[in-house]
Amino acid sequence: MRILFLAPHPFFVERGTPIAVRQAVTVLCEQGHEVDLLTYHEGAEVEIPGARILRIRPGFGISNVPIGFSAKKLVCDAWLAAAALRQVRQGDYDVVHAVEEAVFIALACRAAGKFRVVYDMDSLMPDQIAEKWPAARVLLPPLQWFERQAIRRADLILPVCQAIAERAEKATSAAKVHLLPDVAFAPDAPDGCEIEDLRTLFVTPAPLALYVGNLERYQGIDLLLEAFRRLPPEEACNLAVIGGTPEMVSGHRAKTSGLKIAERVRFLGQRNLDALGAYLAQADILCSPRLKGVNTPMKVYGYMASGRAILATDILSHSQVLDSECAVLARPDPQAICDGLRVLIRDGGLRARLGTNAATRARELYGPAAFARRLERAYATISPVPATSVPDAAALQ
Repeated sequence: MRILFLAPHPFFVERGTPIAVRQAVTVLCEQGHEVDLLTYHEGAEVEIPGARILRIRPGFGISNVPIGFSAKKLVCDAWLAAAALRQVRQGDYDVVHAVEEAVFIALACRAAGKFRVVYDMDSLMPDQIAEKWPAARVLLPPLQWFERQAIRRADLILPVCQAIAERAEKATSAAKVHLLPDVAFAPDAPDGCEIEDLRTLFVTPAPLALYVGNLERYQGIDLLLEAFRRLPPEEACNLAVIGGTPEMVSGHRAKTSGLKIAERVRFLGQRNLDALGAYLAQADILCSPRLKGVNTPMKVYGYMASGRAILATDILSHSQVLDSECAVLARPDPQAICDGLRVLIRDGGLRARLGTNAATRARELYGPAAFARRLERAYATISPVPATSVPDAAALQ
């Protein structure tokens, strides 16, 4: 099939949604589809065999489009809508695959062409807006109505996690909803990629905890730092943090000084995504102290694939993928996180057992092969040609 893939964000950048888009487009091309990826003007140039990457050209000097809803994103989405309409009029597409808010663009363009709409549902957009701007809560009912309309009018829904799938199934036929979690991968570093030995960054040897991700407040890094402050000296642990803008890194370094834990915490800033596996392999404990949300962070799948023990907050983002067989889940408060750390610091056998179980689950349910099978099975439901290689749905439950 010929597919127009709408990605309303900078591409390519090393963060969750663009990584998921690259994976999906790569798999679709490998499965024989022709894909035109229409995305923002910003991002690194990457090559995806079999795909064309098309970019908008917005005016007004728009640059540095941030994560999440913003005025800059609204402007870029308007240009994306205009570009999508031109593509639909010029190209004979069978499918428009739309990520997040681009589903509204796809549905609006359907008047100009005969194609199926795939809604790649990576989050609950109304809920995110209400969480970020509490004053916008009065708009939650109408925003959720628009979300339901998009779900009902789309031909195929690809929710990224079970909680989002359940929301979608309440608005439309369950047969249209196909769960498509992110891929669990911890890639080996390419030749020539410089990787620090994290343990040498600390003066005092101790078990090594690692956090990977941005430093936005919802990620809970302040919660993790406060938990480290509460660790008793006899159960010390070192913490390395990868990710964050230079400004956020600087601010959090100052916080560690105020908490008197600077000697045990190192903020490394951003690192090459291709080196992720090599960094995860160095850790004893991998941390995800996220405060809220329902979609499972992509890094959790990478954590699982690495075979290292995981400490995560006991919220839906984590608990729909992790349980006590493969992680320590703790309430999102400093003392509970501290207690979870102490359990893992004391018990190397527990760390090994949790890590092994997590890696097995990642390989069986969330590996690249499982992702490809899920996507193929979902697309088979809207394909004019019956698929012959798609396994029974029960194999991926």
